[in-house]
Amino acid sequence: MRKLGAFFLDILQVLVFAVSIFLFIYLLILQPHKIKGNSMDPNFHNGEFLLTDKLSYRFNEPHRGDVIVFKAPPDDSQEFIKRIIATPGEKVKLEGGKIYINGNLLEEKYLDPSTDTRAGNIVKEGQELTVPDNQFFLMGDNRNHSFDSRNFGFIDKSKFTGKAWLLYWPPNVAGVVPQPVYSFGG
Repeated sequence: MRKLGAFFLDILQVLVFAVSIFLFIYLLILQPHKIKGNSMDPNFHNGEFLLTDKLSYRFNEPHRGDVIVFKAPPDDSQEFIKRIIATPGEKVKLEGGKIYINGNLLEEKYLDPSTDTRAGNIVKEGQELTVPDNQFFLMGDNRNHSFDSRNFGFIDKSKFTGKAWLLYWPPNVAGVVPQPVYSFGG
């Protein structure tokens, strides 16, 4: 009977240890998210699963092109996935269906060249806005079907859940989320 008790105690210790490791990783390092909706098409699709790196922004600043998960306004009850378009101190303007950062046309090679970026409720056509300190201008890749900073304004870094790091489901699209390289046109 003693051996059976020792066996169950060993099993319990292994389970407690495994759950502790899982919670540590889940709460502090990586968190799974399901993409809901089509706002990030054609690069991320409804129903795909990704891991969010929750540690990166504790040590590094977010960059243009990072795909992030954040607590959505107005009440933080949902999480959205969007791409950082402009960072603190930069001037952003939407004009003629294009994005301008500090007066330069932003060329986004991960989007179809015919993508038309329209203004919204917050960002008006031709209006140049400066991104405040510690805040970011975010947009979905599917510009015509994305509720983003054009409609709800800048997002504070404190609202970031983490950086999209790895797509893991479905298996045919699994891989590390690429970091785009930007160029600016005239």
